[in-house]
Amino acid sequence: MTSFIRLCLVLLGICTLAACQKKDDATTAATGGDTVKIAFMGALTGDVAMYGKPTLEGMKMAAEEINAAGGVLGKKIEIIEADNRGDKQEGAALAQKFTSRDRVAAIVGDPTTGIAKVVAPIAQKAGVVMLSAGSTGPGVVEIGEYIFRNTLLDNVAIPALIDYFARDLGFRKVAMITSDNNDYSVGLSRTFSDAAKGRGIQIVADEKVKDGDKDFSAQVTNIKAKNPDVIFFSGYYTEGALIMKEARKQGMKVNMFGGDGISASTFLELGGSAVEGSVAYLGFSPEQTSGETAAFVENFKKRTGQVPEMFGAQGYDAVKLLADAMKRAGSTDPKLFRTALAQTKNFPGVSGTVTIRPNREPVKSPLCLLEVKGGKYVLKARVPVKLD
Repeated sequence: MTSFIRLCLVLLGICTLAACQKKDDATTAATGGDTVKIAFMGALTGDVAMYGKPTLEGMKMAAEEINAAGGVLGKKIEIIEADNRGDKQEGAALAQKFTSRDRVAAIVGDPTTGIAKVVAPIAQKAGVVMLSAGSTGPGVVEIGEYIFRNTLLDNVAIPALIDYFARDLGFRKVAMITSDNNDYSVGLSRTFSDAAKGRGIQIVADEKVKDGDKDFSAQVTNIKAKNPDVIFFSGYYTEGALIMKEARKQGMKVNMFGGDGISASTFLELGGSAVEGSVAYLGFSPEQTSGETAAFVENFKKRTGQVPEMFGAQGYDAVKLLADAMKRAGSTDPKLFRTALAQTKNFPGVSGTVTIRPNREPVKSPLCLLEVKGGKYVLKARVPVKLD
């Protein structure tokens, strides 16, 4: 019996040593060698490719600039890319691949809240930093200490937007439309509803739709009867454009306000004249820029032939933020640069000056309102955000 117990202890020791060795090998793979791997998580095809494609372009731009200047701690940044097609299951599968096979040091993405919430637990368990350059809804960074984001948050932006509604535009009655099978939309509507209380804004209609719907006649009929000053839609560009086409068909003159979900060329192309006057709020505008932001805008245009939007700027900033954290930590090990990233103060990003709060959420100002005029987005106003 004593010999058997000794044998079991020896075997247990061997297994423990093997497990530790495997973990050490994973860390070495992520931090050793001549490159540091940063993965892109987002869609390059499908309905939300409008967010993924510019995010990836911004990431590549930043990596090329950093590498041309000598890299990070003597290592070149390598961007690992794949297409999750805007699908949660594919996002989860890619997260497993990035963390286990590719052994990346960090993941940038997903730009959408729904997929970010699926990817975050996988990154957290693997000890890989995830920095979302677009998700704004609740329930993302709360997943763990390796999860961050660098976008202007809805719970910060919405109070400023509502104050602008009441103070500058004289809006009092708002019709709210939520896509109830969309995590981003549900969270944004909840934030808007909570923030409206006590600010002189009345939600006179609270309609529900779903991503993928085509017929919005019933919802618009109900809204028209309430005679609102504005429609606040918390969903994405396809449904937003179709809602406005139906509103114009029924003779409604009010315009739509929304978040970055309605900031996309598809919104303009599909909506046509019906979306003229619509306004999206974002944390970035390429207009009236200077310094590094102006240089970024020009370089992005030369690279892609397109004017950068929020996602391109935040993808660019995400890689620069990660590189900055690695340099301050003196290491490309996520366990070490994670702490440095959490201590980021007044980082001069092209999408705004960024400070990371203790809860790993960013503080950014101002709020940019982009209005559709002549078939394109034009800066309507920069609204200051109260930073507590």
